[in-house]
Formats: sequence, structure tokens, C-alpha cells
Amino acid sequence: MLIESGLDAIGCASWLQGLILDGIVAGIGAVLGFVPQMLVLFILLAILEYCGYMARIAFILDRIFRKFGLSGKSFIPMLISSGCGVPGIMSSRTIENEKDRRMTIMTTTFIPCSAKIPFIAMVAGALLGGSPFVATGAYFIGVIAVICSGIMLKKTKMFAGDPAPFVMELPSYHLPKVGSVLRSMWERAWSFMKKAGTIILLSTIVIWFATYFGVVGGQFRMLSESEIDHSILAAIGSAIAWIFIPQGWGNWQAAVASITGLVAKENIVGTMGILYAGGSGTVWANMAASFVRNGASVASGMSFLLFNLLCAPCFAAMGAIKREMNSRKWFWFAIGYQCGLAYLVSLVAFRIIGLFTGECGFGFWTVVAVLIIALFFYMLFRKNRANEPELVRSRGFGGMRKSAV
Repeated sequence: MLIESGLDAIGCASWLQGLILDGIVAGIGAVLGFVPQMLVLFILLAILEYCGYMARIAFILDRIFRKFGLSGKSFIPMLISSGCGVPGIMSSRTIENEKDRRMTIMTTTFIPCSAKIPFIAMVAGALLGGSPFVATGAYFIGVIAVICSGIMLKKTKMFAGDPAPFVMELPSYHLPKVGSVLRSMWERAWSFMKKAGTIILLSTIVIWFATYFGVVGGQFRMLSESEIDHSILAAIGSAIAWIFIPQGWGNWQAAVASITGLVAKENIVGTMGILYAGGSGTVWANMAASFVRNGASVASGMSFLLFNLLCAPCFAAMGAIKREMNSRKWFWFAIGYQCGLAYLVSLVAFRIIGLFTGECGFGFWTVVAVLIIALFFYMLFRKNRANEPELVRSRGFGGMRKSAV
């Protein structure tokens, strides 16, 4: 590598060389390698916005969205969230009905944002054989999560009620200007790269330090590649990894990557780039070998993907949720719902896929997965009683009468 040769030529200290190569280059480089794919997404979104079709999509989908308890206006935050969850959450302000707005805020981050694209590509390439259907499937999974959540939540008293009427001004069709489209694409890409140069850079430095320093033989020092299991990060990851054992990826590396992903979803790739940079193979080969050693690669890979797709978004998006909810209770309910749904979906995915692929046998957690599926279908198809008028006793008559209380 050119950088490594340059550092050797100037006699760079080993710890500083490790920080630059294994920390900054491996972490930031793993994330920035996916910028070209993101540029394609950004330019297509810009074309939709500038040609006047975005509002029409919301109008067309209003009738469909109402079937599972949302307004057509909920589509716009979800589409914007495919770029970034923060403006997607903030754009929910156009929804007049407070219950619909809260439900949209809770579910809009299920749609994969641009920060999740590198992670999706990483899992597809390293664990799922480079399948071209994984990226497309991730967006369908997000849409399905939104639809199912809308149906189930609308049947609770917290979100009961009809969606607000759809009223929106439809702009005229026009050809988008090339300059406007390119400017929008560049602004979004530059925003992503600035994040990589600040938040992700700081995170990768912290992760590198926690990975390559630890206590061995009662002495705190820099570790070699073979001693990483004694690092600070390994100790932290091992303390929480047991939570994800039912999901099939209860190794400390994957657990730590999921936690650092809460700072910024791109950090998952950066963390994996640092943790699996050592060894004879590539980062992705070492990652695949780790998942194979810890169980099933396909089933656990899908479980790992689903959990990080559906769980709570990055800290910036969480801050937007807190501001828009304007309630600590509703904020924690939203985060708890997202993490709880992600945990259950990833557990079911690992156990059921593992049964079909032969990567895990029938056991206690398989029974739990079946019960979760049964509960899911009950919640999905049970009769909606939240909107029914309650029966109250009439004082003037001996029977019962209906009253919309």
C-alpha cells in the first residue's frame, strides 16, 4: 500500500502507523468506498423531486396507505428518509393528525437511509454471497415493516382513529434542470462525506484505540493482532454479546458494531473494517470466516442485517425524533418499539431460515420464534376494536346503548 510505504520510509512509530492504517484508513476507507452507489441513489431522488412527481406519488398512494392506518402524506417522509432519516422525520410536520404524525415518525426510519447502504452492501458481499437481491430486499423489508406496524399500531387505543383527509397542492410537471439535479446530488453526497470526516473519523479512532489496547499479564499496552481478544473493545463486546446469541451472531465483534452503529450507521462498516483488518485475508473474508465459526453464515447474516435495518436509528435521527415527538415518554416508546421489533424479527429470521438451510436445529428458541410468528399474525389480523364505540349503560333504560365515547 502506498500509505504504508510512505510511513515506513519516514520511520513512523508503530502505534501511529497502526492508527493511520488500521484505524483511519481501514475505517473511513471502508465507508467511502460505497460513495459511488450512493451518488446514483441521490441523483434518482433529485430527479423525482424536481420533475413534480413526488407529490403525485403521495396522492396516488393515499388510498393504499389508508388501508393500514396512514395518510398519503406519510409517504413523503418515508421517501425522504431513503436519503437521510433526519429530514424525513422533520418533514412529518406536514401531517395534521397528531396520531398519524407520531406513527409516521416511529416507522419512517425503517426505510433504509443512505448511511445503511454501505452496511447492506457489506453484509451482501461478505455473508450472503454477493446476492443482488439483498439491497432491493432491504427496501421491501422496510416497506413491509412500515405497513405491518401501521396495521398493528392502528388497532391500539394510542393510535386509533381515521387518518386526516388528504389535501395537497400538486405542482405541474416539468423537466428537471441538470444543474439543480447535480447540485442536490452533490449537497447530499457532501453532507455524507462531511459526516465521514467528523463523526465517523472520531468514532474510528476511538474504536481503533479500544481494539488495539488492553490489559495482558496485568500490563496495559498495545496489543498484537493475535491478542485482540484481550482488548478494551472485546471486554465491552463480550459483556453484551450474550443478548444476541438467540439471533445467531453472539460474537463480540458483531455486538460492538451494532452498538457503534447507533452513533452513525456507517460506523458498522467502519467498525468491521477495523476489527477484521488483521489476518491473512481481506476484511470481508475475515468477517465471513468469523460468522461461520460462530454458527451459520447465511441465517446469522440475514439476522444481523435485519436487526441493524430495523433497530433505532443514529443519534442524529434520535434527536430529531425527540424534537418532533416533544415528549420524553413518546420518544422512549418509539425507540423501544423500533429496537423490540428489530430484536424479534432478527430472532425469527435466524431460527426459521436456519431450519430450512440446516444451519441451526429445532430447539427452545425455535419454539419461541413460532410463538412470535403466531402473535404477529394475531396482532395483524385481529378485529380492530379501538375504533368501535364503547357500550355504556343508559340510566333511563335497563339495557345497554352504544355511545361514541
